[in-house]
Amino acid sequence: MKENDIKQAEIKRERNARLIAEVEAANGVALGKKEEQKQKDKEEEMTIVRYNQEKAAREAAKAEEDRKIAEEKEREVARLREMQEKAADRQSEIDALRAKRAFEEGERQERRKEQLAREKAMKVAAELEYARKKQFNERETMMAQQAKAERDDFLRVIDRQKEEELKER
Repeated sequence: MKENDIKQAEIKRERNARLIAEVEAANGVALGKKEEQKQKDKEEEMTIVRYNQEKAAREAAKAEEDRKIAEEKEREVARLREMQEKAADRQSEIDALRAKRAFEEGERQERRKEQLAREKAMKVAAELEYARKKQFNERETMMAQQAKAERDDFLRVIDRQKEEELKER
């Protein structure tokens, strides 16, 4: 029985040793697979990092390109705005010049009207003065004729009276 127990213990030890060897082999295989998996994970991680770096670089390049495009658009808008302002300023100057010319033309026309009105007033005044003098002269002439006619009548009456007086005498 003792021998049997020893044999059994020996078998058990051998089995345990085999099991341990199998476990160690399995552990070695598992460690190898684990190392492989770690290496794969590392490679995947590096791939992801590279991808993210490339993606970040692409995004940065796109952002830079977008910024350049936006700046170019802004410069173009500023240039167009400046051109519009210049055109508006030029149009304002033209409008101001037109308004000034229209105002000056209005003043010239007003002065012409005033000059024509003065000339007309002077002409009317001259005509009135001429008519007044003519009327005065005609009245003087008429009064002189009337006075002469009255004197002539008076002298005739006196001459008649003298003749009648002479006849009576």
